[in-house]
Amino acid sequence: MEVITAHTNTDLDALASMVAAQKLYPEAVLVFPGKLSRNVEEFMSLHKDIFDIKDIKSISLDKVKRIILVDTKNPRRIGKLAELLQNKNIDVHIYDHHHWAEGDARGSVEVVESVGATVTLLVEIIRRRSIAISPLEATIFALGIYGDTGSLLFTSTTPRDVQAVAYLLENGANLSVVAEFLGRPMTDEQKALLRQLLMSAERHVINGCKVLIARATCPEFVVGLAMLTHTISEIERLDVIFTIVHMEDRVHIVARSNVNEVNVAEILAPFMGGGHPGAASATVKKGDINEIAEKIVRIMQDKVRPPLAAADIMSAPVKTVFPETTIAEASQVMMRYGHTGLPVVQGLEVVGVISRRDVEKATRHGLGHAPVKGFMTTNVITVGPNMPVSELRELMIENDIGRVPVVQDGRLLGIVSRTDVLKTLHHAEVKKPVKTVYVSHIRPQLNISEYLRKGLAPETWDLLQTAGEMAEDMGYQLYAAGGVVRDLLIGYGNLDIDLVVEGDGITFARTLGQKIGVKVRAHEKFGTAELVFKDGFKIDVATARVEYYEYPAALPKVETSSIKQDLYRRDFTINAMAVALNTERFGELIDFFGGREDLQFGQIRVLYNLSFIEDPTRILRAVRFEQRYGMNIEPQTLNLLKEAVRQNMLERVSNERIWDELFHIMLEPAAGKMLARLNSLQIWPQVFPGVTYWEVQPVLNNLHQAIKMLEEWDCPLPAEQWLPYMIAILHWSDEETALKICRRYNLNKRQTEKILVTLDKWGDVLSEVWRTPEEGRLGQLAQSVMALPRESYPLLLAVLDEDWMHQRLRRILTAIEYNKPQLDGKYIRQLGIKPGPIYRQALQALWQARLDNRVTNEEEEKQFLHQFFGLARTD
Repeated sequence: MEVITAHTNTDLDALASMVAAQKLYPEAVLVFPGKLSRNVEEFMSLHKDIFDIKDIKSISLDKVKRIILVDTKNPRRIGKLAELLQNKNIDVHIYDHHHWAEGDARGSVEVVESVGATVTLLVEIIRRRSIAISPLEATIFALGIYGDTGSLLFTSTTPRDVQAVAYLLENGANLSVVAEFLGRPMTDEQKALLRQLLMSAERHVINGCKVLIARATCPEFVVGLAMLTHTISEIERLDVIFTIVHMEDRVHIVARSNVNEVNVAEILAPFMGGGHPGAASATVKKGDINEIAEKIVRIMQDKVRPPLAAADIMSAPVKTVFPETTIAEASQVMMRYGHTGLPVVQGLEVVGVISRRDVEKATRHGLGHAPVKGFMTTNVITVGPNMPVSELRELMIENDIGRVPVVQDGRLLGIVSRTDVLKTLHHAEVKKPVKTVYVSHIRPQLNISEYLRKGLAPETWDLLQTAGEMAEDMGYQLYAAGGVVRDLLIGYGNLDIDLVVEGDGITFARTLGQKIGVKVRAHEKFGTAELVFKDGFKIDVATARVEYYEYPAALPKVETSSIKQDLYRRDFTINAMAVALNTERFGELIDFFGGREDLQFGQIRVLYNLSFIEDPTRILRAVRFEQRYGMNIEPQTLNLLKEAVRQNMLERVSNERIWDELFHIMLEPAAGKMLARLNSLQIWPQVFPGVTYWEVQPVLNNLHQAIKMLEEWDCPLPAEQWLPYMIAILHWSDEETALKICRRYNLNKRQTEKILVTLDKWGDVLSEVWRTPEEGRLGQLAQSVMALPRESYPLLLAVLDEDWMHQRLRRILTAIEYNKPQLDGKYIRQLGIKPGPIYRQALQALWQARLDNRVTNEEEEKQFLHQFFGLARTD
């Protein structure tokens, strides 16, 4: 006999887990070990005929061969069934989401993981095994997840719980039923207990955390203490809540934590409790509620970590302006350093704050010459360095302010912005204010040295270690930054290595180059250098720098700075990460702006609101990265991009810079998708004026596949791999439009000629290939195709949509390649012919002669060329 059971005072998660476990153990009997929670009682009163759940008194314990524990592994919580755990011959299987604690049972099967609800673990197994579930079962499982995660609002909720709910909804879970049983009104007993708890509530501040401890006594057991604790938490909005209630012969403790600094499961461990960092409970036999409350306070004083304070997240040193500084000057400082506001100081005293919004409004009204004192906010709220971030957050919300100066003894220490606070709210990495190295974070540093070792060639791995050792010796901090970190984290091949030095980048590059014996090219103006290896491989080395823009779309100015400012100047968060290479920190990920999290969530996000205004080419780059990696442009970033497009910001950028981005797009395997995205975002008309996207869309959609097919046919690919895309973009245009585009992007004469020849002839060539019978005419068809440049072959293949036409084109191209002349321009030069267009004409004629079988070998080729140029044979 097999038995499935849960804990006494069985709640919805326990019930749902029991029913789910029976899907895995269909022969097992469901047994309640004791009392049920009120929600479960009400549910069972309606559904008792559907589920055959037995009372513990109705089974014979001596017949049990296996016990399956769900939502608990604590023997004290399963009543009389705990006797089974003392029999070593009984097989024990455990499914639980509570952390392991002393005294817990062990089993031959143990599925114990930190999720919001135990039933989530069982639903995942059911899904993996493709076990069918009914809509009623899906509803019960959803009840368990919603019940134990506070409708997915508790801090213990994980993405796995949400994914499980989505699966259950797909299988017919009824949320109206869930809402009905979770939203039941309180009983009179629960209301009376809630009043006791609120009346007795004591507030403490322990190591900066606001804690509420509520006590009560009830002669009889009242179900739902966890629900009441959650209700108090919503009413009081404090960091931590403890409810301690003496009911019958036991004291029940329930705890909830809303902050990372307090792990309530750890606090209740001495009471043999269990749970999660954010939610835990314990039961103490014959305890005293006052003594328990005092003990909890003592434990918290030892265990609670001091919370993050303003000094931990502030930016320092602070850029400031004076009351007489002009609006134009303040705007330049903000743009230069990427700030959205600046303190205004008079001597050492903060007398005001000027925001970017204020500056922009004044500028629009033509008041750039006016002093900031006329526009600054003078009612300045300041905080001390030790104010907890939770209080600081409330202060900013209550006063609707975006930045708060941190002041001590009248001296400005730093400034905290909304962004700084939001990072702590969403568990992003937060730095301590130190001079050059930003390494102190809320959570432990992630070391990605294993990613480096696996993702880089052995010689590159060795080189980075050598470089890190040299930086250490020189007193510099060295980082690999940008795209290489991004691509290593997602396993995307990238050979581009960019090194950033907190120090003198050129001096470091020259020292390293001398050590490893490679050439160094220095660019003194920008503080950068290149290490150039014999095989052509290059590594860029740069001094950590900040870039600022004197006006929108301008080329950036450069100043030496720290790694944080160097990363802040970058386009997107996924490109604003670095990895430390110094020996002691080798492999340490530097991620100030949440780039790794954005990679995980697959989103492209700018670092600040004016990013697309200051450098509009980032519009094109955002599209390229989005489609290359299969990501999405983050909603706020997408709004900023669309606004920049509406303002025609790309018109302010040189055509050379736009072409550089388009060139890289046309080299990408996903170029067709990128070009389609340019159209959907209304960017297409700004980069290809006069070209109608829908006319060329079918070809662009098929072009990558056509290029792959040609490659599979062993047809030589064009040296300029971007040119087939440019031909496809312009193939429906008239000559005037095509010429304008070619001149706009400074294509050379040969490239332009290939485009214009294709425009003129591709339709006729395609028609001839389509209509002309192949038998005995292959040479003629090949000559027709040869009238087009090789870069237009993908266009022909992309237009053809039938397999037999693909195969005909393949035979034509094979004939062209097979009959390629053995002689080339070198032989013509030996004949004394002056180089020029005549070379191409001659070789084209020779090729056609081979296709017609008028020339079959090298000797006949020589004879043909002599005749073509009217020369007599002398050899």
